[in-house]
Amino acid sequence: MSKVFVVGLPRTGTTSLCIACLELGFKTAHTAYTKKTFQDADVIADTPIFNDYQRLAGVYPNSRFIYLERDINSWLPSISQLLNRMAGNLLRTDGGFNDTIKRCFLNTFSGLSEESINDDAFLRNCYTQHRHQAITFFESNQLPYLLLKVADTHAMDKLKCFLSAQGTDSNTTMPYTNKAGKVTAWNDIRHPLKVSSTRNGKVDKDTALY
Repeated sequence: MSKVFVVGLPRTGTTSLCIACLELGFKTAHTAYTKKTFQDADVIADTPIFNDYQRLAGVYPNSRFIYLERDINSWLPSISQLLNRMAGNLLRTDGGFNDTIKRCFLNTFSGLSEESINDDAFLRNCYTQHRHQAITFFESNQLPYLLLKVADTHAMDKLKCFLSAQGTDSNTTMPYTNKAGKVTAWNDIRHPLKVSSTRNGKVDKDTALY
């Protein structure tokens, strides 16, 4: 079954994009930690997509990809703040976040440490390398993809066109959430098309997701 995978790094507007997809009538998951989430959702963003998009392209042929961009000078302090909050559970070896979160973050942000979290040069390199690798992969495999900045004036129109969302009465402007470092907006969303990322708080083994 084809899917829409949102490959944007954390703090590039994944929550706003997911809310927009709900409004456009798509079953949407912001993060996915169970096989059922992947089966049920039409659109899936964030973890583990930003790290596993190449593998997912093979598991779900005919899928489309949205690469979220953000002005890097505004992304840097935002991602640094997020990683600082996550560091204790990301970097510990005895527990912390689930295995999928750890694998994806530690691979995409390879070399992550308590020092590099606050190193703009390190984070900038992670961003540019991720973007280059993703676009190269999409183009070399002739995969349909959209480069999108949620802050752009016509972002919603571009999204509608890419998703062939016809006959909707939704807003023509992109939702803009999780401002000023907040990351909890998705938890507050109540929508019939919202797909749970977990199974009542439990996750599947990382090796069993797909």
